[in-house]
Amino acid sequence: MTTSDLRLSARDLACERGGRLVFESLEFDVAAGEALVLTGPNGSGKSSLLRQIAGLLEIGRGQIELTGGDPERALGEQAHYLGHLDALKPSMSVLETIRFWALYLGGSAAAAQAALDDMALGDLADLPVAYLSAGQRRRLALARLAAVPRPLWLLDEPTVALDQASVGRLRAFMAAHLAGGGIIVAATHLDLGLGTAKSLRLGAEEMA
Repeated sequence: MTTSDLRLSARDLACERGGRLVFESLEFDVAAGEALVLTGPNGSGKSSLLRQIAGLLEIGRGQIELTGGDPERALGEQAHYLGHLDALKPSMSVLETIRFWALYLGGSAAAAQAALDDMALGDLADLPVAYLSAGQRRRLALARLAAVPRPLWLLDEPTVALDQASVGRLRAFMAAHLAGGGIIVAATHLDLGLGTAKSLRLGAEEMA
């Protein structure tokens, strides 16, 4: 899925929303097996930065580059983006949902079923999404990460609505992705248990 040469970089990056400069002169480097945790107050641009990396928001100035990946695919095509909205259709069953995403993103039905088991949703496979709790919906959205491998994970507050057991599963899941050479960029107000992850605080000139 990835190589040791994989690297996500940003140079002199700026973002404007509604005529307001959200951030500017932003730079970072994240290599294979590394995570970058975005912190900062609401409105500092954490979600906007994730959306820029995913190719969902225009880059006002500067550049973002993923090297060492698939040269025939755009950056966004090599990433899983998990935003605030879970992007689930209420009338579809849990299994139909994950199978749709798996096949749409180039995976398999077998991988879809395994992803449900990874997120402890196997027993709910036939249940319509409309009947899921907020935590179950979030776990179903996260199951997309397991259904189809992508080298880059972009996670916006991934622990929202998750109970303690589900947070533990997510942490193990992220650790396995990094151990396999993947990259994670995550916006959060909580400790994601990513150990030696790099940190980038928006709204202040601080990077560790």
